[in-house]
Amino acid sequence: MRIEFASDGVTLVGDLRVPSGDGPFPALVFTGPFTGVRDQVTGLYAERLTAEGYVTLAFDHRNWGESGGQPRNHEDVQGKLHDLRAAVSLLRARPEVDGSRIGAVGICLGGGYALKFAAFDPRVRTFVGIAGAYNNPYGMRAGMDYQGALAGFTEVLERQDQGGEVEYLPAVAPEGEAAMPGDEPHAYYGSTTSPNWDNRVTRASIRELVTMDNMMGADFLSPKPALIVHGVIDRFCSPEGAEEAFKRLDEPKKLVWLDARKHIDLYDGEPYVTQAIEATSVFLREHL
Repeated sequence: MRIEFASDGVTLVGDLRVPSGDGPFPALVFTGPFTGVRDQVTGLYAERLTAEGYVTLAFDHRNWGESGGQPRNHEDVQGKLHDLRAAVSLLRARPEVDGSRIGAVGICLGGGYALKFAAFDPRVRTFVGIAGAYNNPYGMRAGMDYQGALAGFTEVLERQDQGGEVEYLPAVAPEGEAAMPGDEPHAYYGSTTSPNWDNRVTRASIRELVTMDNMMGADFLSPKPALIVHGVIDRFCSPEGAEEAFKRLDEPKKLVWLDARKHIDLYDGEPYVTQAIEATSVFLREHL
């Protein structure tokens, strides 16, 4: 069912799915890929896990999809964490939900958000990251002219602070400038049927990606259980990042490697999505 709820006064739109049978049920809140909306990756995983017996909430974060917020298509790091908090508050108020059994599931960039959120919200009992991006500034700094990049993004923000238009770039493009350049992201987003996804993102969003520290959630999640599912080859969310997050986690934890060769294999490709769902279901049956 379509549902609306508020986060910091911003109206968010989500899809609440309830399994058949008698509740209350354990529940899962989802957060997903950079630029993604709820009828793409998170909606697919939510639907599949509802069939496994979980109430699920996939929603559009502020500034994205059908949810409110300005500027549009802008990555708001703290705002997304606040949205997840409000989503859990909504779930705990629903009669279908066992409020003592809530987990956070993140795919792609949402893996890092779900990890950090679960680490610092005592209402969340478990964390699952699938093809996750566990961003931290140390890793970003190692692969770029970090101060030069920050200077460029600051120039953009200064122009906007002084009354200029919000600056955008394409989210995906097979060639040329884009937030996610290349054939692979374009293969997924370029064929999306979602009416709520726009092929643009604020230029300042890239600054958020290179300065956020979601990896730190791995240092604080304990003693909550953690599952990381990742492809053995991933050009966009590195297996090395998944390994680092796993190493920094304390027990109980589990790392499942899938023989996926592309990042987007875990968006909607088979048999990879089914394998990820199966690994998640086994883990949640034990820990949630």
